[in-house]
Amino acid sequence: MQYGICHLSIAPVRFAASHQSEMVSQILYGEHFKVLEERGKWSRIRLAFDGYEAWISNNQYLKIREEDYNYLLNDNLKLSADLFNYVVNEQGHLMSVPLGSSLNFIQKFNHSFEGEISTGTNNKENLIHSALLYLNSPYCWGGKSPLGIDASGLSQMVYRLNGHRIKRTSAEQATQGIALSFIEESEPGDLAFFDNNEGIIDHVGIMMQDNYIIHVDGMVRIDRIDHSGIFNVDLKRHTHQLRVIKKII
Repeated sequence: MQYGICHLSIAPVRFAASHQSEMVSQILYGEHFKVLEERGKWSRIRLAFDGYEAWISNNQYLKIREEDYNYLLNDNLKLSADLFNYVVNEQGHLMSVPLGSSLNFIQKFNHSFEGEISTGTNNKENLIHSALLYLNSPYCWGGKSPLGIDASGLSQMVYRLNGHRIKRTSAEQATQGIALSFIEESEPGDLAFFDNNEGIIDHVGIMMQDNYIIHVDGMVRIDRIDHSGIFNVDLKRHTHQLRVIKKII
């Protein structure tokens, strides 16, 4: 088994071993993974954080030793808590790192960082504060940063910033936690899941107070939610059909 880590600000991970293939997610600076398979200039990886599997170009990550991988597994996450900040690399050059980047390997990279760091587990009340940092970020399928993020990327990154692990996709996240019977039982930070006409869960948002929800629809935005789903006041109609609300923490 081989192991790797992202040494770039952001690297795309793709459905297949090609730059033309769909980007299904991203890995941020400092995220580590197992290398399951190598095929030419590509590697199929499994992320340590959530077990997500996809393909990454070999020139967008560094190989690390098994002991380094295990060290990162056992170390508490230290994350960049600024919307954007910089590390200084070994050549003294600045490199931007987005919100939620992992800083656990920074000394072994021989990089330095002077921004705000989030570590440990925060109270559930802090989830909405973290979600609001992404407000107005544009929608990007597979994205996980303020420059472009998708619905399940938002929920995962918000929970990650507060010391909690959830899966990558909305369908996977919907298998976690405890289902609630009514919207009135929900608390800020609970996750609401929505399905399409075929009954497949394809969207997630984070519940707020007073029947509001923060989610990604064109951009990270705040809308009303009722028993039918998300109501977009700009369009004056429901845009997402509610399936279930789940308490994750």
